[in-house]
Amino acid sequence: MGFGSIWHWVIVLLVVLVLFGRGRVSEIMGDFGKGIKSFKEGMNEGEKPAAPPAQIDAKPAEDATPGTTNDSSKTS
Repeated sequence: MGFGSIWHWVIVLLVVLVLFGRGRVSEIMGDFGKGIKSFKEGMNEGEKPAAPPAQIDAKPAEDATPGTTNDSSKTS
């Protein structure tokens, strides 16, 4: 019987279940899964490209229609 035999792992699993109980083991595994998920999200967050800079829309000029002038001193 080596360290990797099936009976060795069955006994270890039974001891863990007796010590911690079935609910506690599933809670630990759930927390472990959440930790892995959080780690992956953190790793992917660093790889995202930076958002493009915000653009400010310019206000249109008040009387900016082509062919007109705003100068009242000119008379035709």
